[in-house]
Amino acid sequence: MNDRVTPSMHATPDGEAELSLVVKLTWEDVAALGQEAGRLSARMQRPVTLDEAVSHRLRSVRATAAHAKPATPPTAPAAVTSSASVSSLPSRPGADQAMQAIDRISGNSSAG
Repeated sequence: MNDRVTPSMHATPDGEAELSLVVKLTWEDVAALGQEAGRLSARMQRPVTLDEAVSHRLRSVRATAAHAKPATPPTAPAAVTSSASVSSLPSRPGADQAMQAIDRISGNSSAG
């Protein structure tokens, strides 16, 4: 049985598109998004959602890529990832990884 549903998409009044989807992420990526949301929140002087952080990240990556001139042809398809900017979490059970990611997002540092 396939429970996946086609994502809904609609135009917004400001001329953009809104797409609802579910994304499976590693805890490292969740922590990176939380950090991105924190930076964006500080810059905008208001709370932001992870949705806004993702949209901002996609726009900034796209804008950077549009202005960049590749010196050599890419050897692999380009992908939007944030793993290079996130220190890797040690191999732990999922619950421990989740708690560490939440601590990183909230700015707490827990030894463990």
